[in-house]
Amino acid sequence: MILHAARDAAVAALVALGLFVLMVGLQTEVGPDGRLALRQRWAEVAILCGVVFAGRLVISLGLARRDAARTAAALAGPGRLATATAAAGRFVAPALLAFTLVLPFIPGIGRYELDLGILVLTYVMLGWGLNIVVGLAGLLDLGYVAFYAVGAYSYALLATQFGLSFWICLPLAGILAAFWGVLLGFPVLRLRGDYLAIVTLAFGEIIRIVLVNWVSLTGGPNGISGIPRPTFFGLPFSAAGGEGTFAGVFGLEPSPSHRVIFLYYLIFALALLTNWVSLRLRRQPLGRAWEALREDEIACRALGINVRNTKLSAFAIGAMFGGFAGAFFATRQAFISPESFTFIESAIILAIVVLGGMGSQLGIAIAALVMIGGFELFRDLQEWRMLVFGAAMVLIMVVRPRGLVSTRTPSVALGERRGIGASLVGEGRG
Repeated sequence: MILHAARDAAVAALVALGLFVLMVGLQTEVGPDGRLALRQRWAEVAILCGVVFAGRLVISLGLARRDAARTAAALAGPGRLATATAAAGRFVAPALLAFTLVLPFIPGIGRYELDLGILVLTYVMLGWGLNIVVGLAGLLDLGYVAFYAVGAYSYALLATQFGLSFWICLPLAGILAAFWGVLLGFPVLRLRGDYLAIVTLAFGEIIRIVLVNWVSLTGGPNGISGIPRPTFFGLPFSAAGGEGTFAGVFGLEPSPSHRVIFLYYLIFALALLTNWVSLRLRRQPLGRAWEALREDEIACRALGINVRNTKLSAFAIGAMFGGFAGAFFATRQAFISPESFTFIESAIILAIVVLGGMGSQLGIAIAALVMIGGFELFRDLQEWRMLVFGAAMVLIMVVRPRGLVSTRTPSVALGERRGIGASLVGEGRG
């Protein structure tokens, strides 16, 4: 244990040395003659590498002892912690659902809070969509933002060029995104792990570069503006009111908040649809095939499961929900550009899935609330907020390496259905 920890600490110190040589060890200064002079600070580099070595050694020893204790506890009674987590989830999930449902009508909630709620729900939906691919099927996707972009641009082009309504463009955007998900799935059928991640990352960048350079269709860097706003089944939202508007038909006082509240409940309904479909599919043969593929692809093939169709269905369904979210994003913003669909968006969505707990719907919702809401909470920190979030993510990965909600409820069980603890899942028994 000590030897392994020391080796791990030495590797961390070498990595730190490679970083600090240029960042700390060499510094340029303006000399007395006005020329740049190179200042060497090797003592500071040595101190920092020593701190990294000592810190990593302490962390490695602590993690080794904790993992050994958790494994022993899990083998002795695997269902205790899982049962407690599941019992807490039965209360937390309805509470979050009720709070989300009544949020627009809580006193003191204004436009800013509703916009933040819309943003959080959008990422919750994206996280649940990516969870189908990563959490259930076990396919590491680093280019999920590509389907988000396909849905947004599909809606924008169909609405602006053909004059189609939101309720027609929404399913079409999802279908087109699913089509591109299948196109991505075919070339990567034989890839796993890091190789799959690299290809999906390249796919996301290809989509972004096409959006930037295909100026005649996408508008290039200028994007697409003037995207029509959604209507309440044909009733437009107007701050002036009048006949044929939402406020006029229902006899309400005209207010700009009507559109915001409608958009809030619209993304809320889309997120609930994503959650419902995911939970239903998990209990179907297709969902069980996803979980079998995630645990062991070779055993999955030996059982006679069509691995090709299983992978393609995961990519297609996950991409479809990403397309739905993209269509909503386009109609909410009324303007889209390639800058909204960079790799950092895929990284944020994947971080939400991993931190929440892969395969956990509740964990992903909590992670999206913490990460997206936390960005706004620490907005005053400016450039330091990314450091705060980086430190928080490292802390969560140390304390909860399998996510906030790391237990799993099996889709099929003989007799009593009990949650499976994270330790057993990590050993391949879940």
